[in-house]
Amino acid sequence: MMLPTHVLAGMLLAAPLVRVAPELAPVGLVAGFLGGLFPDLDMYVGHRKTLHYPVYYSAAAVVALVVALADGSAAAVGAALFFLGAALHSVSDMYGGGLELRPWEGNSDRAVYDHYRKRWVAPRSGVRYDGAAEDLALSVGLSLPLLYLLDGPLRLIVAGTLLVAAVYTVLRRHLAELAALVIPLVPAALTPYLPDRYAETESGE
Repeated sequence: MMLPTHVLAGMLLAAPLVRVAPELAPVGLVAGFLGGLFPDLDMYVGHRKTLHYPVYYSAAAVVALVVALADGSAAAVGAALFFLGAALHSVSDMYGGGLELRPWEGNSDRAVYDHYRKRWVAPRSGVRYDGAAEDLALSVGLSLPLLYLLDGPLRLIVAGTLLVAAVYTVLRRHLAELAALVIPLVPAALTPYLPDRYAETESGE
């Protein structure tokens, strides 16, 4: 799934705070956003492995949630929503297509790395690939309750994220084709630093 879908999902996890504990809602929403974002900071360094931990984030989220319920402080709530967002991101990547430059071709058997079992999890049926039409539909669906509940800067963040999702969906396949044209022009000294999915394109596979 694309990054906008992940961050919107992370924010939506915190949406109940708007009604239950409005004083904690801003912290929770920002933490959920950051948790949904964080795993994809490994985009160019072992993507879906270096910062993706479907099991460990989930375990940390359970512990952090228990602490937040007992403590109720902004820091505890923020930690819980961060780990919940990161866990949801890592787990949902199993359902968002394989790890390849053109995931719509369905040639990859790698969706996300499971550090606990020390193996790659294969893609499962769901969203065909990041930026697919159903991925955008999911982003829209996640954003609607947020747009209804929020106002001010947080609503603008949601609207901006949704705009990025729409633009990315329109450009997704074109970006892959552009990468396929540009990668062969990359100097040989830099090719060892390319992500695996780009290196395969560079080698003509």
